[in-house]
Amino acid sequence: MHTWTFSGNTLHLEQGNLIHAETQAIVNAANSRLAGGGGVDGAIQRAAGPRLLLTGQDMVRLHGPVSPGDAVITPAFDLPHDYVIHAVGPIWNNGTDNEPRLLESAYAASILLAYGHGIASLAFPAISCGAYGYPVELAAPIALRTLAEGLEEGLVQTVKMVLHDQKAFLQWQRIADEIF
Repeated sequence: MHTWTFSGNTLHLEQGNLIHAETQAIVNAANSRLAGGGGVDGAIQRAAGPRLLLTGQDMVRLHGPVSPGDAVITPAFDLPHDYVIHAVGPIWNNGTDNEPRLLESAYAASILLAYGHGIASLAFPAISCGAYGYPVELAAPIALRTLAEGLEEGLVQTVKMVLHDQKAFLQWQRIADEIF
């Protein structure tokens, strides 16, 4: 694990399972319909139990799909957290569809939701870097800088960037070392 401090608040970069992060909330790399799926989203949905999916479907029915770059919050149900923040990242289209701004917005919206709900600690996956195809070399600097800004502003006290496999962890670590 690697740690950086911003105005007394900490950013941790670690390899592991997001579901087991010891934080008040976790961020789900969700799709716009909050319909579950594979990867991080599927693992979170399975671990949280069926009420998470039903709550997401109710939210979409009432308010419409979540736009890329935005986030919504639900209870965590059977997870060992208080909340799940569902962030919708952009689908990579070779950078032609405003992907950097939308990715930054997904991270920032998640931190603002955490702040608004009194959440002091939260854990993130690598939003859009899985099935959505966002290249890690381009996504990591955006994510890390946005998280550092939220910590610097005191919106949250602790952010964990949790990467599932060693290859991803080492890529993010190298990029973080270059930035910070």
